[in-house]
Amino acid sequence: MHDTAKPEPAYQELLSRPIRELGLKLEGSPMERFVEQLYRELDAKGLAKFRPEVYLTDEWGCPSGEPIIGVPFYLANAALAELEKETHDLEDAREIMMYLRHEAGHAFTYAYKLHNKPEWKQIFGPFRRPYRDNYRPAPFSRDYVRHLPGWYAQKHPDEDFAETFAVWLTPRSNWRKRYRGWGAMNKLLYMNRLARKVGKSDPSRRRGLTDITVDEMETTVAEFYHQNAREEVAVTELTPDTDLRDIFPVSKRRKAALPAHEFLHQHRKAVIDKVAQWTGAQRPLIKTLIDSIEKRAGELDLRADKTRSAEHLAEVTAYATALVMTYVAKGKFIQP
Repeated sequence: MHDTAKPEPAYQELLSRPIRELGLKLEGSPMERFVEQLYRELDAKGLAKFRPEVYLTDEWGCPSGEPIIGVPFYLANAALAELEKETHDLEDAREIMMYLRHEAGHAFTYAYKLHNKPEWKQIFGPFRRPYRDNYRPAPFSRDYVRHLPGWYAQKHPDEDFAETFAVWLTPRSNWRKRYRGWGAMNKLLYMNRLARKVGKSDPSRRRGLTDITVDEMETTVAEFYHQNAREEVAVTELTPDTDLRDIFPVSKRRKAALPAHEFLHQHRKAVIDKVAQWTGAQRPLIKTLIDSIEKRAGELDLRADKTRSAEHLAEVTAYATALVMTYVAKGKFIQP
């Protein structure tokens, strides 16, 4: 008899351990090569004196006013990355660099205290403007660059600069051609002038103060993921059974049929990415929606047709986008 039981995931033994006891380090980790790539890109743009320190913490970020970059601890360990992929959405190489460039934009602002300069305020707006997580972007506005999903540059002047910096820094972004005629071009040209002006100067602040570091995280891995679990949204409110049956009207007897929830899981990240990119809604909300749709499709035992994958995918993405836009406008997914 062969043992057909699935082996335990590599992260299983880590779940009960406090994160601070895992000995996670940036040096020698899978994340180190991305940080080195960021430094090479800064060099290529003439920012020879700007080397923001990168440390492991609980999420992507740059503490306000501090020229330092925090990256999620799970990116420093392959087993933890597997857990993140299964639980949420693991960033791929392209996304990691996008986030690094964005956070480097924040760090650059703070390192040279640019947010206190009159020209910075004139171009991007007041740094002290209230920071709101739930912001109402103007989709397709040409006054802002497009980098992170959800029209993120429109969230706050600080984010506007960080996004501008990231686009300017990205190799082969071809920003001069892509943003020709846009209001955002003035911001990119400002960034280009700024790099020539301060590139060979030492930053006003070389070192920054971290928020929580990986060595201070006392929660266990399991506790961390439990605390960061998303609240379920009532399926009956946001994914009516009739709609899902219309999207997946496939007979179980069809040879090309596969469980609809498996199809949705395979394409989960791509759908979330596109809905977030074009709606500007909060990513956790979209994840909760897609997870609920996937769960209900499984409960209804619906089937997808492998030969109609593109059609199913387009319909699910359009359906989720319509629900999210209704939520953004009305505060509810389904209106009575």
